[in-house]
Amino acid sequence: MVGDLVAARAFYAAVLGWEFRRSSLGDQFVVASADGLPVAGIGERRPGLAPASEWTPYFAVRDADVTAARIQERGATLAVGPIPLGRGRAGLAADPEGATFGFWEGPALAWAPGAGSAPARLDLQTRDVFDAARFYGEVFGWASEAAIDVTFRQHHVVVERDSRPALSLRDGGAPSAEQPQLRPRWLVNFPVDDVERAVAAAIDAGAARPQLSATSWAPKGFSRTLQSPDGGLFTLSHRED
Repeated sequence: MVGDLVAARAFYAAVLGWEFRRSSLGDQFVVASADGLPVAGIGERRPGLAPASEWTPYFAVRDADVTAARIQERGATLAVGPIPLGRGRAGLAADPEGATFGFWEGPALAWAPGAGSAPARLDLQTRDVFDAARFYGEVFGWASEAAIDVTFRQHHVVVERDSRPALSLRDGGAPSAEQPQLRPRWLVNFPVDDVERAVAAAIDAGAARPQLSATSWAPKGFSRTLQSPDGGLFTLSHRED
């Protein structure tokens, strides 16, 4: 969600080369595509709502009602839904530490981080990675998914899908931090062919390098986290072959 949809389209087109098309949700929501395939959605928030822009990851689920119940049973906040969205149903929630995420029940469940036009990876900055891994693992049923493998490391958890890193959970989020970027939150990691070139394009387009409580992790190469002119945090990393 952004404050100025026209400015956001121009920024991400310059940095990531995205193209945009209208969606079924109206003129204030567009679908971004890379190489002709959908990669993200950008909507303009209504006046008077939260001032900061934010990328929110949506997790595909088989049953939105079951997911909503699991979220609430584990002490998290169900903010919206499940409600009809496109050809499916969606909800918006915050985990026990305050990191915002969405979930969506619909016909397309094969789109996964690191595959096709999807983001390269999703990174969670949180207070306790082991508590977070337990929460998300129970909510989304990781233990019952043969394709999912969870690796626990010191201050770090990596979730792989079909042997490809899909999620990274890392210590560092401080719930009481005054600066939003230091609080528990999800970061969306977009792949690029040249990180430094994309960073330079982002800086030229008005992005900033934010202060974060932990360095970005990447399975290969390196990542850079940036803040768009509208305040949205996102990460860039080298595209995997």
